[in-house]
Amino acid sequence: MADNSNWQANDPGRADGASHPVSRSRAQRGFTLLEIILVMAIIALASVLAAAAMGGGFRGMQLSGSAKQIASNLRFTRAQAIATGQPQRFLIDPHAHTWKAPKSHHGEIPPKLAIAFIGAREVQPHPGEGAIAFFPDGASTGGRVQLSSGKAQWTVDVAWLTGQVRVTHGTVEP
Repeated sequence: MADNSNWQANDPGRADGASHPVSRSRAQRGFTLLEIILVMAIIALASVLAAAAMGGGFRGMQLSGSAKQIASNLRFTRAQAIATGQPQRFLIDPHAHTWKAPKSHHGEIPPKLAIAFIGAREVQPHPGEGAIAFFPDGASTGGRVQLSSGKAQWTVDVAWLTGQVRVTHGTVEP
């Protein structure tokens, strides 16, 4: 008599000797590439919307990006003053929404953002423009650049004694 213990393993309706038949459609079940891409697109869209809601939207990203860019270039101006041993100036024109730093560094601030500058009158190049001067010892004339949009506000402060640049986030007070 022949051994019939492996007859189920050779049966095409059964998988790996299982005692219950498995249908072909169930054995080939899975996700299509289109389904996976669709789910990834939905997750990406939800992530972008959540980030925009938490960050105040596109204008909020412009506001924080502009404040950080100004702070970075103020630090660059201070470093240039220390490295060259010569006073250096960071210039800002709130009406034209532009700024200038040493070594041809310059930039624009988005026109939808409000700008307020407070600084020493003695270093202002022209009426309506502002400047913060940095000295070879790292000190500065000090100043403040405030950027705002709606109720959100970012402030870039420069300490006069140390030249330290600090960025803070807050809200506009009525």
